[in-house]
Amino acid sequence: MAAWYPWVVLVHVSCAIVFVGAVVFEVAVLEGLHAKFEPDVMHRIEAAIMERARKFMPVVVVLLFLSGFFLFDYRCNGFACVATTGGKLLLVKVALAFAVLAVFARAIWAGLHGGMDPCRFRNTHRIILAMMVAIVVIAKLMFSGVF
Repeated sequence: MAAWYPWVVLVHVSCAIVFVGAVVFEVAVLEGLHAKFEPDVMHRIEAAIMERARKFMPVVVVLLFLSGFFLFDYRCNGFACVATTGGKLLLVKVALAFAVLAVFARAIWAGLHGGMDPCRFRNTHRIILAMMVAIVVIAKLMFSGVF
């Protein structure tokens, strides 16, 4: 399995970059366009972006979590590492990842059932962005030699 480790890390980091990048785009760029376009035009823009994202984002999320499961098992040897500071950080990171997944799944469900209004759309992405930033910071702390 050690031979696959760098490739799994590459898949995991690439998927994380795509996922975080999409959320940053939605929060930092898309929200700023509301002042420049009429509401009906903005709604069409957001609908087109969401339609496109629905085609590839679930695959990105599945690959992100599958690679994360592999990396957790490889780095932690089951749950053997949880007694260490790095292991505790890893558990916090995993808990945040599952919280992101729950919010993401809830947003998809709301979108499919007509419950995704502009306010909920905006707040969902802000919440996910905050959790993703925390995950990135924790990952950096874990591998920076601080702990």
